[in-house]
Amino acid sequence: MTPATPAAGPLPANSQVRIGHIHLKVADLERSLAFYRDVLGFAVTQRYGSQAVFLSAGGYHHHIGLNTWESAGGQPPPRGATGLYHVAILYPTRSELADALRRVVQAGLPIEGGSDHGVSEAIYLRDPDDNGVELYRDRPADQWPRDANGGLAMSTQPLDLNALLKTAPAFAPRHGS
Repeated sequence: MTPATPAAGPLPANSQVRIGHIHLKVADLERSLAFYRDVLGFAVTQRYGSQAVFLSAGGYHHHIGLNTWESAGGQPPPRGATGLYHVAILYPTRSELADALRRVVQAGLPIEGGSDHGVSEAIYLRDPDDNGVELYRDRPADQWPRDANGGLAMSTQPLDLNALLKTAPAFAPRHGS
């Protein structure tokens, strides 16, 4: 039996719906922990031996799950294959985003780029398993660019990473680890 579709189309998702967490297959758990915990600053909330770990910011049960259940020692999918494009980690302020950039730079990790999308500022890089990672902050909705009809007018402009880095706190904030 097929469910009936309303004549006006499907109902939109509730505005409170959010993406709750990501769970990534990784080749080497310790290597991935060095990135997500030691560089980005997420705290371990639970570990399942040598095969899985859950991490969070601010005491949530987990924002990121990492496991080697199907992928220990594995290789990333080849370019041109389907799969995850990137995971986006939202920072609450420009200063916090700048602090994340400082951590990445201090760790010597390559940055693929930075973009100002009008609605947000974003930094792009890759984790140790070649998953795309976007570190970003949203601008307040009343600052989002709009077209003549009031619709969003997002764009992709270069983000000045050096200028952003200058806004990082002098001392790294302690987020609880």
